Amino acid sequence: MRLRTIKTVIKNIVAFSIVFFFAYVFVTMVFMINYALGSEIETENHHELLDAICEVESNCQSDVVGDNGNAIGAYQIWYDYWYDAVTFSSHDDLELSDEYKSCYNKEYSEKVVLAYWDRYATINRLGRTPTNQDLARIHNGGPNGYKKNATVGYWNKVKVRLYE
Repeated sequence: MRLRTIKTVIKNIVAFSIVFFFAYVFVTMVFMINYALGSEIETENHHELLDAICEVESNCQSDVVGDNGNAIGAYQIWYDYWYDAVTFSSHDDLELSDEYKSCYNKEYSEKVVLAYWDRYATINRLGRTPTNQDLARIHNGGPNGYKKNATVGYWNKVKVRLYE
């Protein structure tokens, strides 16, 4: 009787271990897929949004300095935004050695914006696929800008340019 009970317990432990292993593998794969889908935002997918943001921020003028001297370039990028994007970025052409003043170059600034979105506008952070509204509001209001009431007016300006 004891031997049968021990065998049953061992069978149950083995069965539980196998189920647990496959559940762990499945959850890990889902997490990795969601992470992959939530990162590496591509320029071509957001070309119109970037254009609309550029128009709202600076009328697409690369030499503009705004926000009391804190923001530069066509996308009005602050130093902390640039530093955050560049230190996180997996893009080979974004490095700290480029210096903040590189944001006066529109194409460079686009890469900075995309790197910032790669970091903060992800499925994992937002709990859903980021929308154009989320992206614009994160650009304007920082990592949690998509939740801030203060960025709604900014989004409305971008939306007018985006959908005109």
